[in-house]
Amino acid sequence: MKILVVVDMQNDFIDGALGTKEAVSIVPRVVEKIRQFDGRVLYTRDTHEENYLETQEGRNLPVPHCIRGTKGWELASQIEAIRVEKAGEAPLDKPTFGSCELGQLLKAQDDDLKKQGELGIESITLIGLCTDICVISNAMIVKAFLPEVPVKVDAACCAGVTPESHKNALEAMKVCQIEIERDII
Repeated sequence: MKILVVVDMQNDFIDGALGTKEAVSIVPRVVEKIRQFDGRVLYTRDTHEENYLETQEGRNLPVPHCIRGTKGWELASQIEAIRVEKAGEAPLDKPTFGSCELGQLLKAQDDDLKKQGELGIESITLIGLCTDICVISNAMIVKAFLPEVPVKVDAACCAGVTPESHKNALEAMKVCQIEIERDII
């Protein structure tokens, strides 16, 4: 089984409080990647509460974003439409950059597949925002939980805070044996 993890494709990261033109530009490729993917698709959603500015992250990045229940917190409408159309699972809400819940869920699925006599998870591909914060954090968590499963990042379906930090994150992941795919769908 192949897994696609769509990381934080939320309005605030695309064209909202922390949006960038690079994030806007990947949306069509992300949509197409999800549409064409033959496997399980999981979604993460950066989730903060009203007290965001009182948290460590809020003190270090004092830009309220992805506040639960706001439009900025929601997945982009095109992404949400595909998720619903494919009867996709509810997004995993995560209060910080990486999700241990994601790692645990994938490890449990891999274990279950092996108990059923299957080979386990074939590969895990991550796409989304931001390459240099949440994508790299989740890729490293997934790699820690499943060190023998190939973990990939489709660079054409990711964007960073800046083009330079996007590139730096890709290079850092490559050194950690995360395969960087550069093909545009």
